[in-house]
Amino acid sequence: MVKSYLKYAHSKTFGLITSPSSNAVWCPDADARNATLRSSGAGRAVVGADEEVMCWDIKKGEPVSSWKDRACSAEVTVIARSDADPDIYAVGYADGSVRIWDSRTTTVIINFNGHKSALTTLVFDRDGVRLASGSKDTDIIVWDLVAEVGLFKLRGHKGQITGLQFLEHVNEPQTSNAVENGDGIHAEGLGYDLEHHNGYLLSTSKDALIKLWDIGSQHCVETHIAQSNGECWSMGVSADQSGVITAGNEGELKVWSIDLAALAKAKGSISEETPKVFLRERGLLYRQGKDRTNGVIFHPSGSYIAAYGSEKAVELWRIRSEGEVQKTLARKRKRRREKLLAAQDGQTNNNLADEDKMAEHVALADITDVIVPYVIVRTGGKVRSMCWAGHRLRSALQILVAETNNQLELWNVPVKAKERSSKSSEPPVYTMSFSVNMPGHRNDIRALALSSDDRMLASASNGLLKIWNVRTQSCIRTLECGYALCAEFLPGDKIVVVGNRNGELELFDISSSTLIDTVKAHEGPIWTLNVHPDGRSLATGSADKSAKIFNFEVIQEEIPGTTRTSPRFRLAHIRTLKVTDDILSLRFSPDSRLIALALLDNTVKVFFVDSLKLFLNLYGHKLPVLNMDISFDSKLIVTCSADKNVRLWGLDFGDCHKAFFAHQDSIMQVLFVPHSQDGSGHHFFSASKDHIIKYWDGDKFEQIQKLEGHHGEIWALAVSRTGDFLVSASHDKSIRVWNRTDEQIFLEEEREKELEEIYEGTLTASLEQEEELNGEKTEAVAAGKQTVETLMAGEKIAEALETGMEDLRIMREYQRAKVIQPNLALPARNPIYLAHNNISAEAYLLNVVQKIKAAALQDALLVLPFDKVTAFFTFLRIWAERQWNMPLTCRILFFMLKTHHKQLVASKRMRGLLDGIREDLRVSLERHKDEMGFNLAALRFVGRQMGEMGRSDFVDENIIEEDPVKGRRKRGFIDLA
Repeated sequence: MVKSYLKYAHSKTFGLITSPSSNAVWCPDADARNATLRSSGAGRAVVGADEEVMCWDIKKGEPVSSWKDRACSAEVTVIARSDADPDIYAVGYADGSVRIWDSRTTTVIINFNGHKSALTTLVFDRDGVRLASGSKDTDIIVWDLVAEVGLFKLRGHKGQITGLQFLEHVNEPQTSNAVENGDGIHAEGLGYDLEHHNGYLLSTSKDALIKLWDIGSQHCVETHIAQSNGECWSMGVSADQSGVITAGNEGELKVWSIDLAALAKAKGSISEETPKVFLRERGLLYRQGKDRTNGVIFHPSGSYIAAYGSEKAVELWRIRSEGEVQKTLARKRKRRREKLLAAQDGQTNNNLADEDKMAEHVALADITDVIVPYVIVRTGGKVRSMCWAGHRLRSALQILVAETNNQLELWNVPVKAKERSSKSSEPPVYTMSFSVNMPGHRNDIRALALSSDDRMLASASNGLLKIWNVRTQSCIRTLECGYALCAEFLPGDKIVVVGNRNGELELFDISSSTLIDTVKAHEGPIWTLNVHPDGRSLATGSADKSAKIFNFEVIQEEIPGTTRTSPRFRLAHIRTLKVTDDILSLRFSPDSRLIALALLDNTVKVFFVDSLKLFLNLYGHKLPVLNMDISFDSKLIVTCSADKNVRLWGLDFGDCHKAFFAHQDSIMQVLFVPHSQDGSGHHFFSASKDHIIKYWDGDKFEQIQKLEGHHGEIWALAVSRTGDFLVSASHDKSIRVWNRTDEQIFLEEEREKELEEIYEGTLTASLEQEEELNGEKTEAVAAGKQTVETLMAGEKIAEALETGMEDLRIMREYQRAKVIQPNLALPARNPIYLAHNNISAEAYLLNVVQKIKAAALQDALLVLPFDKVTAFFTFLRIWAERQWNMPLTCRILFFMLKTHHKQLVASKRMRGLLDGIREDLRVSLERHKDEMGFNLAALRFVGRQMGEMGRSDFVDENIIEEDPVKGRRKRGFIDLA
């Protein structure tokens, strides 16, 4: 009989506030109903947390919601918020996909696939209908969010994209404040041309270039070298789009001016011969930090700029007003004149007047006179990203900072009055308003331990010990400790013992949140500790080449100044075992007979507990054994090593039962299931630096399951006493719980799934390579990417076309035969049509195509061979004739014509078919045009009526005027619109 196993599945993640892979976005509180409430709250932070997007309430320090797509396991790399619809967010992932989320319903609206590697930047246009995405694959894609398709891919850069911004110029404002645009709709002071040009796109890349793209003609208008000393790492564009700052290495910031007026004039007429330059270099600024600048962000008010690198600081700069700049220029001019007069002994210079005129012009002022340093905000950790919190400039600036050490901080920087601000004045005193740091560790978790009832979890890192409620994932206690390397709950679950890098054992009382005692146990780091199965002692192993055993004692300690005593818990050192090398791991056997030590010399030595005499030497690993565990019946010992191998040994004779090449990197921990219910006593888990946990059968020497989900090296594991769940901690700062489910898995099925995954991965990779080989070297190409989803959709269309053409032939023959024999029975059709309630072939094909997502449709159509394309045109003609789903019909038709233009033109057989489609299409589109015209007229009529209803004449009884001519009183009317 084939053996089945119970599956472990990821159930929850906690301990993670923000990932260092993604940026943070600030948004106002959603439940604030008026402006005062909205301004008093600290707002919310939307951040990436591994594969999830977390929304945190900054004031309370609690998660509000989390957005996760079950189909996606890739890490979040970039988040952007739409200004037109603040509830819409674009999220980029490490696998090159982009998802558009609705924050109100926490659901994915659109899913785009076009990039080959991780997204680096996303930006919405002003109207929120287009999205530009840049990636590590050096491509820029512009997406249409209404049609849900990729418009085009721009391929000019040679390095990863580091900055993107739409430039949508504002035309000259109209003379009247309220101008009717001919449709009965009033555009009050909008100042935008409604039929405006598609606009421009500004991009920077790691290749140190800044490019200006014309979106309408899909080509690069202008290219400049952005940085003089290496890569360009970020770009910031001012709120009015008149200026841009590019940032590179060694704290260098280059300032550019954008000629918006020239761009507005040149729209649609730009060619390669145009001599006009739209981007002009204005000068260089230098940050105080000399590392690379990871971000430059302008304040929405346009008065301040923030720049940050990878250090613990955010530098704020202030843009001076025109009056301040002129004062500075006048001061410099006066100083220059004094120096010149002193040098010429009072003789006047004719050129002074000309120089003064030149100097008076603010636009020609040195950039260091316009943009001046304001203050440096020193943060609690290295800055990953920052954004402005609140868009209005009040008495203080607020900045939200996401840090690489898993915390968020909101800083308050006071704004000084302009008349008092000068170079000699003191920098403003900034304060931290709120921080979100309690629900996670600042550093990597090095040790995990579960309490005896599996209700509490202890996690220890450098500086912090946290106690968690496993059921609610809430942090119960946070205690300060040293650099923790190992931790255990002592019997009773009231005390946690932590071994640190200084050779000390720290004892913490959980109920009172206090450090009871610190014992200097070893001279070197304590790498491992284990509690004896009888619960009366513990053993520690250290880098000082010794293992020590401590007894648990409760002593009566005198209270000073009184005769009373109080009980105190302490560790009493009783025995020491000296070995030849550093001890990396230590384990008691569950039957209390043996103690095993893993040494730095790649061996494992097994001793008797009572006499501490050597029992077994286990040789075989090529690199040091990092961890080990002994099974519940004390018959098997499993060891894992930096040589990527796991070995199973018998504890009777020390024979190696099996050696597995288990992982692709060093294996950090192995753990047996602690009981033998359902025969799982010899099953064990292994965790590695390759981000994967594996579940093994120690009797059959087979891998049962692979648990993927972590995005960093896995440092620690803990298995519950019942074996119902497993807890893991990783370099990605997350703690994950994996629950045992009732779902059965079979080894053969798991192997088949793994082979399918490998096949699908190689298939999509080979398609990408073909695209690269056949790809045109033009600047703009079609935006698309073949995925398993699009290949499956293409196969479904091909199958429907094949059965559909056969069914059309059968039904035509039946119609011809029915003319002669009216009582002729229906022919035998394909069972698939009968299963769908005797549906027609053309209706079935339309259903198949409608089920394919709009974003994946074009890539699915590219899968079809040309003989299927000709068959598709037959159905397109039927759809056009019957006016079925005309938008979809037209979209497919135009895409097919564009893609297969050469073959269609060369085919004589297609001409008659295309002529028929054109005639049917014209009739259908005329009807749709009339319908839309009628609806537009109705909307205009409703608009006019609404305008008339909104205008009323009111009589104010207080304002009564006398008519001097006729001597009668006249009412005064107030006209309200």
